[in-house]
Amino acid sequence: MKSRSLAFAALSLVCAFALTAATAHAADSKKPKPDATIKLVSKSVAAGVGISWGSGKLTYKGKTYDIDVSGLEVGSVGATSITATGKVYGLTKIDDFDGNYTAAAAGVTIAGGATGVAMQNQNGVSVRLTSTNKGVNLTIGTGGVKMAIKK
Repeated sequence: MKSRSLAFAALSLVCAFALTAATAHAADSKKPKPDATIKLVSKSVAAGVGISWGSGKLTYKGKTYDIDVSGLEVGSVGATSITATGKVYGLTKIDDFDGNYTAAAAGVTIAGGATGVAMQNQNGVSVRLTSTNKGVNLTIGTGGVKMAIKK
C-alpha cells in the first residue's frame, strides 16, 4: 500500500511538472516575434541637455536600411557615445515604418539598470528601444519621434 501511494505521488508530481512546462511553452509561443530590429547611435551629448538623434539602422527581412531619426531625447551627463537597440513589431511592409511615433507605454524599466521606451506610429508599427549605456535615459520628444527610411 505504501509503495502504491509513493508511485501515485511520483506520477502526480511528473504530471504537474509536465503541465507546468506545457503551459510555459504555450505562453512563450504566444509572445509576438519581432518583424525587424533597430539600432540607433549618437556620438555626443552635452551634460543634462536633450538631443535629437540623427541616424540608425533598421534590419528587415535580411536587408539593412539607413534611417533618419528625430525627436528621441537623451538625458545624460558626460556621455560621448550612446547606443540604443530594439525590436520592431507590426511591420508588414517597409513603407509602414516611416512615420511619427508616440508613446505606446509609459516608461519602461529594464533589468540591470538599462532604460527603454516603447512607441507606435500611425501605421500600427511599434518599436521597443533599450539604451545599452549606463546612466542614459531615453524619452520621446514633445512632438513624438519621427523615423523614416533614408531615400
